[in-house]
Amino acid sequence: MQPRNMSMSGVVDLAAVKAAGEAKVKAEQARAEAARQGGGGAVPPSALVIDVDEAGFERDVLQRSAEVPVVIDFWAEWCEPCKQLGPLLERLAQEYNGRFLLAKVDVDANQMLMQQFGIQGIPAVFAVVAGQALPLFQGAAPEAQIRQTLDQLIQVGEERFGLTGIAVDAAAAGPEGAEQGPAEVPAGPYDALLEAAVRALDANDFAGAVQAYKNVLSDDPANTEAKLGLAQAELLSRVRDMDPQQVRNDAAEKPGDVAAQIAAADLDLVGGHVEDAFGRLVETVRRNFGDDRDAARLRLLELFEVIGPEDPRVIAARTALARVLF
Repeated sequence: MQPRNMSMSGVVDLAAVKAAGEAKVKAEQARAEAARQGGGGAVPPSALVIDVDEAGFERDVLQRSAEVPVVIDFWAEWCEPCKQLGPLLERLAQEYNGRFLLAKVDVDANQMLMQQFGIQGIPAVFAVVAGQALPLFQGAAPEAQIRQTLDQLIQVGEERFGLTGIAVDAAAAGPEGAEQGPAEVPAGPYDALLEAAVRALDANDFAGAVQAYKNVLSDDPANTEAKLGLAQAELLSRVRDMDPQQVRNDAAEKPGDVAAQIAAADLDLVGGHVEDAFGRLVETVRRNFGDDRDAARLRLLELFEVIGPEDPRVIAARTALARVLF
């Protein structure tokens, strides 16, 4: 079973960029506060699986999701598939050693949470990353595919939101736990520049953010976070002073105007209309030649960077682009 309704790239808009920045800042603040209090914030392995109710949901899930992805297992005592999935998720939480936190919600005792997440059947598994809920899958799923989903979730948490997980006290795990390394990822050499870029984005200083990301990429061209951030900052910089109504009128009235179609594609993407943006530019590439075709193609490749290479919409658009080019 593939994860249902899994969308790790999300809608690209100002709120998403701001959420990523805020989550990263909160994670840094949490680690700094733990260090100030004389500890690294390490938790015993038993704290990687918690029971959550409606009263503690904000504290135990929403606030914790600023430093670690929180996987929510909605279950009930009478649910037979839950009895198979629950222990598997608990074992994986221990094995992943702080890269995600497992929150278990008894739906019989927490009907409001069940309704808020729109759950139609259980078991149902969601994740909360930087305060944003993501549906993962419903029903029992094979362990291999659950692992794949968790790996993707953790990767997105790190790359998009700067979530490095929580450190686990190996000594508290006994001899077996002592063999596992800490979950905390050492601070990288570009953290200061990346944080400066996030602060610039929060202040709507897109030029400053662009420069900060370029400074990272000049030394580390493969830095995933900087590549994504640069693409987003450049996009937001382009659309900030646009008149959306005028741009859309121009695109509708001048289908042969490549610049008008490129501008409209930028607006489409910022508004979350990803497939519309990609389709508009693929069609513009198909209809044009020479410099105009190249301009549309290059903008499409830039927008691919904003969404991410693994997103199925990007993969489909790359295939469509190849068809019209060759």
